Amino acid sequence: MMSQQMTLDSLIPAKQRIVTVAEMQALERAADASGHSYAAMMELAGRAVAEAILERYGRVSCLVLAGPGNNGGDGLVCARHLHEAGATVRVYLWKRATDPERDYEGHFARLQALDVPSAHADTDPSFETLRTWLDCSIVVDALLGTGANRPIQGQLADLLDEVQRARALRQPPFRVVAVDCVSGMNCDTGALDPHSLPADLTVTFACAKAGHYLFPAAQAGGELLVADIGIDPALVQSVRTFALDEATIRAWLPARPANSHKGAFGKVMLVVGSEAYPGAAYLASAAAGRAGAGLVTVASIRAVCSLTAAKLPEPTYTLLTEAMGPNGAVIAADAAHTVHEAVKGYRALVVGCGLSNTPATRQFMANLLDSSLPAAVFDADGLNCLASHDGWWGRLPSRTVLTPHPAEMARLCGLSVEQVLADRWALARQKAAEWGCTVLLKGPYTVIAEPSGWLAVLPVATSALATAGSGDVLAGVIGGLLAQGLEAFTASCVGAWLHGMAGLACAASIGEAGVVASDLLPHLPRLQRRLRHDNESLASSNDLV
Repeated sequence: MMSQQMTLDSLIPAKQRIVTVAEMQALERAADASGHSYAAMMELAGRAVAEAILERYGRVSCLVLAGPGNNGGDGLVCARHLHEAGATVRVYLWKRATDPERDYEGHFARLQALDVPSAHADTDPSFETLRTWLDCSIVVDALLGTGANRPIQGQLADLLDEVQRARALRQPPFRVVAVDCVSGMNCDTGALDPHSLPADLTVTFACAKAGHYLFPAAQAGGELLVADIGIDPALVQSVRTFALDEATIRAWLPARPANSHKGAFGKVMLVVGSEAYPGAAYLASAAAGRAGAGLVTVASIRAVCSLTAAKLPEPTYTLLTEAMGPNGAVIAADAAHTVHEAVKGYRALVVGCGLSNTPATRQFMANLLDSSLPAAVFDADGLNCLASHDGWWGRLPSRTVLTPHPAEMARLCGLSVEQVLADRWALARQKAAEWGCTVLLKGPYTVIAEPSGWLAVLPVATSALATAGSGDVLAGVIGGLLAQGLEAFTASCVGAWLHGMAGLACAASIGEAGVVASDLLPHLPRLQRRLRHDNESLASSNDLV
């Protein structure tokens, strides 16, 4: 664990870390105390927003909406840098004092000296000036910052609604760039005020905020750019929440040396399937192979093995005794002994996809946990069977991965689904520590937590993955990566990322409606190939679609 912790500390850069509002405020205080002043941070923040606009959109006409706090100050700095770069800029103020005593660092006075036009909402009660100035290419939202958490009301609500109406009437509409966050976004919870102005681009500072990755706010910020404002990266080392990205996944991919053989890439056994759910065995075992495992073995009842072998000739098959459940044959309780003997020499085990939750499979699970097992993934009815046993977490093998969706997590925790959804990040982190395993909690966005407190966020959400069998593919991919020697947490992160990117590729090539789980499979090796051999961003890859 210490080795993994040290690897994560060194591998995950500050800009990938995700902080709460309180953590960000503490970082700013620490930076200020070390000699990097708030004024210097504001100057760098405003300049970063201006540079992002100039890089993406050029020297276009811009309207900066500036509020009363530091966020508004960032907006004024942005306006100055845009003007000095040759862009046409106007500034519209809300609740911002402009007298010399309260003009922080003289930012407004500097704009006046440059003859940058400005207006104040208090002197524009009908928003006539605002409407005129909204004939622009870019609106910069610097009204409310990360600390704002009250409902938007009164004049600000009317102002934002006016901007929304103008945007809807413009063809093409102007683009919106949010400074640090969309005004009206709760940066801790992801709640979003109905008056909020969705952005095309959000430029946030030092670290992303939790709300950037929590819905509904996560879908309102557009592209997220994390800008450096000079905070020492060493100050961020204690932050253990981060977003997964391509560079991190590339660094974690298992090596594929040319002078290797199938044994070099490990063996994974999948205890999966039942007469009612035979397809789960195919999807999970195919995914394990597509993830790169050297040998895949399906352990199941005869009906499942026969159907899977007819479609997938590559795995080996271990027949398990069967019992009758309410919807047909399932794996019998005494089959655990066969698995114990057969799994010796395997690096990984996947249990649960299509297993069915019956008295026989619940007893099978209890028997299975009675002896030593390799690194294991428990998914679907494997989780439901676990949840039926008191103290189940004390019997898990080391390097265990649990992959619940919210309803399965609720059963594991003895909570309601609503309680699970109330704070998914905190719950995943708490239970990973309590259960001593990696917890991959599915949903938009999926999070992966490990026992020492690290939590990774997968910033992928697509309805293409909302299809039966998608979770079986994910479990198989993680099992295949465990077989290749990855640790539980890194295997889960890599597996979730490959699965999510495969979903995006299917959405692009097929459409979000109509994707089926088997469509994901051929994308898994292609994604790995691009990561290993190409420097080109996967997002621009044509051969994925």
